[in-house]
Amino acid sequence: MAPDRVTTLPTARAAGLSYRKVTKRFGAVTAVDDVSFDVPEGQILGIIGRSGAGKSTLLRLTNRLADPSGGHIVFGGVDVGSLRGKGLLAWRARCAMIFQQFNLVPRLDVVSNVLHGTLNRRSTLATTFNLFPRADIYRAIDILERLGIADQAAKRAEDLSGGQQQRVAIARALMQDPAFILADEPIASLDPMNAQVVMDTLRRINEEDGRTVVCNLHTLDTARRYCDRVIGMCEGRVVFDGAPELLTTAQAREIYGADEDFSEHATSTSIEKLETPMLRTLRSAEAAV
Repeated sequence: MAPDRVTTLPTARAAGLSYRKVTKRFGAVTAVDDVSFDVPEGQILGIIGRSGAGKSTLLRLTNRLADPSGGHIVFGGVDVGSLRGKGLLAWRARCAMIFQQFNLVPRLDVVSNVLHGTLNRRSTLATTFNLFPRADIYRAIDILERLGIADQAAKRAEDLSGGQQQRVAIARALMQDPAFILADEPIASLDPMNAQVVMDTLRRINEEDGRTVVCNLHTLDTARRYCDRVIGMCEGRVVFDGAPELLTTAQAREIYGADEDFSEHATSTSIEKLETPMLRTLRSAEAAV
């Protein structure tokens, strides 16, 4: 039976998220195929799979950046697909999105970018003239302090490193005071050191705030290290759902559609695993100088 199509979100932050036979078709292509699973409040969930597996589409359906072709996404008993107008805006505030390419305004300073996390609850006039209450400005600086980048507050976003820009995007998400965070490949464009900083930040937010995090990832080592649970997708379907330690190499091959030559090192963001023979030779040469 389909869930009731109510339009009022629960007032409490904590609530579970459920996917019930969710499907998304683009013409003859099925990007998400009959997906069903639950995300309990407070969990950090990693979704892994190769490009085109349906991971990003699933997050876009969750945030209602796209609508499902079938099935339901339910939050706290509310059918997300039923939300319109103010209800939809409220929903998007509850599930903050973090993107691979940061989606910051490059020429704006860092604080202003973080304050854009409050746009969903500000008037059109205030938005047009970039007017922010003092309390929101102080809160934005506090969040930047928490994430270790308050010293960058006055800089333009385009002048920051990729890892710093992604932390600004996380700070912007926290300004929404979301029930949960959707992170779509948040470390895909970062080097291993910055990738670790960003994932450490998301894990700390999850543990300290109790916020649910749903994070799309390419890399198995990252999912194992940071996630409470891993879902593997292949060609739009869920082919693995379990604890990270249960994710075997054979199951990884199924998720990535790979043969016996598949190596987890190829998906690794670990600095140690990226220590290739060429790098070792260069380091030895440098040490001899």
